Formats: sequence, C-alpha cells, structure tokens
Amino acid sequence: MASKFLPSRLPLPLNSPRFHILPSSSASVFLPNKTMASSSSSSSVKNPTNVEEIQEKIAQALTYHHQTKHGFTNYARGPRGLDWANQPNPFRRYISAPLLPLLHFPTDNKSTVAVTDDAPLYSSLFHSLPPPKPVTQSTISQLFYDSLALSAWKTTGFSTWSLRVNPSSGNLHPTEAYLIAPPIESLSDSPFVAHYAPKEHSLELRATIPSGFFPNFFPANSFLIGISSIFWREAWKYGERAFRYCNHDVGHAIGAIAMAAATLGWDVKLLDGFGYKDLEKLMGLQIFPDFKIPSRPIKGKFPDIEFEHPDCLILVFPNGSNQFDVDYKELSSIINGFSNLEWKGKPNSLSKEHICWDIIYRTAEAVKKPLTIQKGEFPVDQFKSSGICSENSYKGLTIREVVRKRRSAVDMDGVTVMERETFYQILLHCLPSGKGEKHRRPVALPFRVLSWDAEVHAALFVHRVIGLPKGLYFLVRNEDHLEELKKATRSEFKWKKPEGCPDDLPLYELATSDCQKLAKQLSCHQDIASDGCFSLGMVAHFEQTLSEKGAWMYPRLFWETGILGQVLYLEAHAVGISATGIGCFFDDPVHELLGLKGSKFQSLYHFTVGGPVLDERIMSLPAYPGPSIDA
Repeated sequence: MASKFLPSRLPLPLNSPRFHILPSSSASVFLPNKTMASSSSSSSVKNPTNVEEIQEKIAQALTYHHQTKHGFTNYARGPRGLDWANQPNPFRRYISAPLLPLLHFPTDNKSTVAVTDDAPLYSSLFHSLPPPKPVTQSTISQLFYDSLALSAWKTTGFSTWSLRVNPSSGNLHPTEAYLIAPPIESLSDSPFVAHYAPKEHSLELRATIPSGFFPNFFPANSFLIGISSIFWREAWKYGERAFRYCNHDVGHAIGAIAMAAATLGWDVKLLDGFGYKDLEKLMGLQIFPDFKIPSRPIKGKFPDIEFEHPDCLILVFPNGSNQFDVDYKELSSIINGFSNLEWKGKPNSLSKEHICWDIIYRTAEAVKKPLTIQKGEFPVDQFKSSGICSENSYKGLTIREVVRKRRSAVDMDGVTVMERETFYQILLHCLPSGKGEKHRRPVALPFRVLSWDAEVHAALFVHRVIGLPKGLYFLVRNEDHLEELKKATRSEFKWKKPEGCPDDLPLYELATSDCQKLAKQLSCHQDIASDGCFSLGMVAHFEQTLSEKGAWMYPRLFWETGILGQVLYLEAHAVGISATGIGCFFDDPVHELLGLKGSKFQSLYHFTVGGPVLDERIMSLPAYPGPSIDA
C-alpha cells in the first residue's frame, strides 16, 4: 500500500508557504565528475570550452535548485508579504513604438457548420495537421489570438484583472513575445522585429531588418517568434523560487504557440543552436542596461532589474516542409549587426521599488546557452499522430474554444469522477512520440517543437478514476529510462500495466491505496491536489542531463514540464473538466516517497485535474475591448 511509503516527517506543522523569509536549505551540491558532451542538436560549443567553467555553471544550477526547494520545516526564501504598491505592471510596452493592430476572431462557433477553417476540432490536431495557410495579417493575428492574447477579464468588488490564453504562475505573466518576420501585407513592407502587446492585441514595431535575412537562411513562408522573461514579475510574489516558475511559463507559452500554429497548418521547432547573445540582439533586448547583481537579497529601487532575459527562438514554417540547412555561424554573424539597427520605443517601468533575489540572477547567468557552431541539415521530423483509445471523451469543442476558454482551477469539488478510458486518452496525448512508437523522440504535437529527447516523466496520484484502483502510478515518457527508473525507485513498487491500459501507453501501477491525504500533504497541504480526479508530479531525468549537455539544459527541463502542463490544461477543458499547475510542493519528500536518492531524478512541477469549483462572486468580462487599467 502507498501509505506505508509515507515520508516520516509529513506530520510536522508548518506556516504559510509563500510569504516568509526563511533560511535557505543546506542541501549538499555535488559537482558533476563528467565532462560535458555535445547534445543531440550540437556538434561543437564555442564558449565555454574550459571543463572547470562548465562544471561551475552546472554547480550553480544545482545550488539554485537545492536552495529553492520547499521543505516541511522551511520554505524557499520569499517576501514577508505582498507589496501591493509595487506589484509589477503585467504589460510591457515600448513607448513611442508604432502600434500595428491585429485582427480579432469569434470564440464561439455559432454557425450551422460544425467546424470552420480557422477553428478545427481540438482532438483532430493530434491526428494530422491541416494544409498550411499563407503568412498574412489574418493568420498572424490568429496565431497570437489563440496563443498569447487576453482571454477574459475578471472582476469582483473593487478588483479587476486580466486572464490570458497562456497560463502563468500566480497569473503574473513574466513571459514576453517577439515576432521576427519577412514583409507582411498590411503590417510591414519590410522584414521586421515587433513586440507583441497582448492587452491591445497589437504588434509594436521595434525595428526593420535586412531584406536578405529570411530568403537567404530560412524556407519560404516561415518566420520566428522569440520568447523572453522578466524575472521580477514572478519574484515580486514568489521570491527565490521564481526562476523555476518563469521557466514553467516559457514552456506554457511554447506549448500554446505550437498548438495555435498547428491550427494554421504550421510546424514549429526551437532554433536551439543560437546562443544567449544572438537572441538578445535579435529581439532588441540589448537596449536594457547590464544588471549588476548584489551579493545578497536586497530591497530598493533597481529599475535595471526589469530587463528581459531572452529564453528561446521558435521557427514557424509550413507543415510538410522538406529538410533545409541552417547555418548558425553565419546567422550569428548577421545578427551581431542588429545592434546597429534603429530600435524604436522605450520600455515602460513596471514597479517603483523592487526586491532583488540575487541567486535568481546568478543562476540565469550560469545557464545562458553559448552559440552552437553548427552548419547542416535542420531536422524536420515527420508528423506522428498521437494514440487514440477514447475519442468520444472529447466534447466536440474547436481548438479556439478550448484554448481561449481554458481556465486554471482555483478549487476542485472532490466529487467529479473520470472514466478510465478518458484518463488513458489524456495520458496518450501527453506522450512525445505518437502512436505505435517507442516513446523517446518528440515527434507528436506539441512536443515536436523541442530539440531534445523527452527527459520528463510523471508520478500520478489517482483519486477518482472509475475502473482504476486508487493509488500511485508512473507514466514513462522516455522508455529508454524505464530500467533506470525501476532501479532508482523503491523495490516494493509493482511496475505493472494497469487493467485496460493501451499497449502503446507506458503507464505502470506502483502501489494501490487511497493517496488523497498524501497528495495534499506533498503539495504544501493544498486541498486542490487531493480533490481532483488525479494529480501528478513531473519527474525529470536531472543531474545526468545537465552533466552531459550543460547547465543551459536546466531551464529547458522546466520548459518541457510547462509544455506537458499545457497539454494537461487543454485536455482537461476538452473533456469537460479543469486543471491547474501546482508550483508549491515539498521537493525532497516527493523524492522520498518514490525512493529517489541524490539528484538523478528530481520533481519539477505538480499538477491536478478534476471538477472545478466556480466562484459565483467573480464576474467575467470580454477580453476585448477591456478596461483601461493595467492588471
């Protein structure tokens, strides 16, 4: 029974999880003893080349990870309370930059035709992508409208706040997006870089770029989306743990973009050969002054802390494109000249005063990716459809209805149950490799955007699934890790396929018992982890991944969890219930439950899926046009 694996320290009392400065954990950090090997998408690394420097960067990532763990007797350091006077503005604007309005689209399908060209059924996208549409003002508008735009406004009493299509920890939205595109009629006669302004659903034109940039380096009808993070927005509430949450949100945004692009027949792939400096210059983020990191957490006026950290670059291109070459070295040389472009607009101020949690910025420095010197064929994997076992579980919603009406549940009702076949169907869409494949390579939607093999698994607490015993289960998303997982976890675990489980679903029963109390305790005593149909912890193949590829894989593991979380959000809404991410959990007690020792595997993100409790006091308002406030 799972209850006998309950960590012995669980009954200890604790205080409020987020609003106290407490001593950091004293976990030991071991320096990896392996030299860094090149990743599957890299042939050589320009900088750093020194093994000691590489290991120091990995050690910093490990130090951050262990220091920001929540424990039963202490939580990761955070603010003593919420400084509402300095709550960050959730909307970055570039003052005086030309504003290019985008088009809006109906969310509800009121026509007699069941499915429209711009809004296919949600479940259909996992089977095949529609023919690619041209890149126009309309399709670019649709891409952002269905991925990063506002989805609604909420109001109660004297409070009003916005929601977005892409979920975010605490609804704080540290993620910003940039469009780098060839000329698009009605938007720009020249190739350009623009910042996406979600409140206005518009593009802010930042710069025009050389005319040969796209035709010389990328396939026809393609463009780029850059993602960046403002750490301060998340750190305002969550303190040192905010760097984790920012990268969860990068993953949510990547997943949202991948799904919206699929609606238009477009494929997506991370251009992960670029380095941090390339992304900074490409998005025009070199305009922010270098932030001088203090030696300890400190409060004061630090306007430079509101800089944007460039995270990743996504290539969007027509589905069915042939393989093509990407010359990262030559591209980097061209992008280096972008510093000399005329960049329009001055970034707005987000807060008057700040708290700097220094370890966030030290870690962000350590995990900056270097340029990969690579010239060769860009991998365009054939689209693989996801497994099917219960198509009838879905409610016949279009992709737009699902992505724009998705909400993060605040409470679960503790009553709603799920059919076993629905549970299995949701998990089939959480797998990276598609129907009939050994799961490892990311070739199914939306995981095909990633440039590395799956590194994240899921330990599941099943509470209310009809036909499935309550208990602890494990979804193996990279089957090459199966034997390693069996050896790393408790010897008492069964590791057997549950009844009725599809052959191509690598789900295993570990122990049967009522895990509701356990799931609640492990997730910072939050009822939401026990009151759903099931909850889970995302467990990453951790230290070896960093050791083999470099410290820059640390945020990427969180991106993968964010994409997996995005799938769970959408799946839950598509079958008629709800979900929410759980960032507050007790890291090492989760590992103790599973029998995991050291840092070989680490839990990075928790999630819950079930019947939501709706707060009738809160009124919903349309996303556009919204109120004039920044919230």
